[in-house]
Amino acid sequence: MKFNTKTIHGGQHPDKAYGAVMPPIYQTSTYAQSTPGGHKGYEYSRSHNPTRSALENALASIENGVYGLAFGSGLAAIDAVLKLLKPGDQVISTADLYGGTYRLFTKIFEGFGIKFCFVPMDNMDAIENYINDRTKLLWVETPTNPMMNIIDIKGVASIATKHNLLLAVDNTFATPYLQRPLDLGAQIVMHSVTKYIGGHSDLVMGALIVKDKQLADQLYFIQNASGAICGPQDSFLALRGIKTLHVRMQRHCENGKKVAHFLKSHPKVDDVYWPGFVDHPNHLIAKNQMDDYGGMISFSTKEDSLEGAIKVVEKFKIFTLAESLGGVESLAGHPASMTHASIPKKEREKIGVKDSLIRLSVGIEDIEDLLEDLQQALA
Repeated sequence: MKFNTKTIHGGQHPDKAYGAVMPPIYQTSTYAQSTPGGHKGYEYSRSHNPTRSALENALASIENGVYGLAFGSGLAAIDAVLKLLKPGDQVISTADLYGGTYRLFTKIFEGFGIKFCFVPMDNMDAIENYINDRTKLLWVETPTNPMMNIIDIKGVASIATKHNLLLAVDNTFATPYLQRPLDLGAQIVMHSVTKYIGGHSDLVMGALIVKDKQLADQLYFIQNASGAICGPQDSFLALRGIKTLHVRMQRHCENGKKVAHFLKSHPKVDDVYWPGFVDHPNHLIAKNQMDDYGGMISFSTKEDSLEGAIKVVEKFKIFTLAESLGGVESLAGHPASMTHASIPKKEREKIGVKDSLIRLSVGIEDIEDLLEDLQQALA
C-alpha cells in the first residue's frame, strides 16, 4: 500500500458494530465484563480505548512500524522513552533540539541520575567520542528545531548498532510523508502529534512507534502505569488529521520552498535555514533520506537584534505569532523568547539560536498572500 493510501486506509477497518467508516468516539472510562477478567479486549480506558487503538494502528502504519502508542503530549511520549533508563545511564542527544525536550532532560531526568551529553550530531566522530559503557540511548531530531540541521539517521543507526544502543528519532518536523526513521535503522520514532499529524491546531498529543514487540511491551507498560494517555475525542481528531496528511504536506513543501527562496533573495534578510538549499550543510543527506524539505524555515534579519526580530513578528498579518507549528495556518515564532526560552542564553547561542532568529511554520494558504505578508513585515 502506497503512503497516500495508507493515510486513509492504513491500519483501519470499518467499525464492527455498525460498519462506521470513521472509528466512533468511545467516550467511556470502563467496559462491561461477563465474568471477572472476561471482556472484549477492553476493560479500562487508561489501558486501552477503541478510538485510541484505531489511531495507534494508523500511526504504526504510516511510519512503517508495527506498534503505535498515543500519549497526552509529545513530552509525555519522550518521558516514557526516558523511563526505559535507570540512574547512571547516559543519553547522547542532538545539541540543537526543542526547548521542552531540553528542559525535560536537564530539569527532570538529570535529577534522577541520568546523564545527558548534547552533541552536534552532524559530526559522526563527535558521537563516538562520547559513548561509554553507561550510554544507553541516542536521541535525534532531524531536521532540528529551530536551526534546521540535518542528521544522517542511517549513519547514527550504524553507530547505535555497533554499540548496542537504542536510537530514538523525533520525526515531528518531517513527518512520515517526508522521512521514515524506522526504515533507516531507528528503533523508536517520536511525534508531537499536535503539529503536522494533527494538522489543525486543535489538539495536544504525542506518539511513539516501534517495530520490536519486547520494546513495545515495555513502553505499553510504562504508558499504562504512568497514565499519560490521550482521550478518545483527541484520538478521533488526530485520525481525521492523518487522512489529509499527504495533501497538506505537499502544499506545506510547495509553499515552504517559495518562502525560503523569497527570504534568501530579500535585501533585509541575513541567514536563512532550510535544508532544500544546495549550500545547506548536509543538504545531500537531506536529499537522500527525505522525499522533500518541508515547511519549516528559520531566518534572521540583517539588523541582527532582538528589537529587529520583534518588530518583524509583530507586523505580520497572515503569519500568526504563536507557539507550535504544523497547522494549516502559517505561524511565526521567536525561539529565544518562546519555544527555546527554557535553554540558557549561553547554551542557545552556541547552537545558533540568537535573539534575532525567527522561525516560520509555512501553512497552506495562497502563496501570494504569504509572500506579500513577508514583504510588508520586512519593509
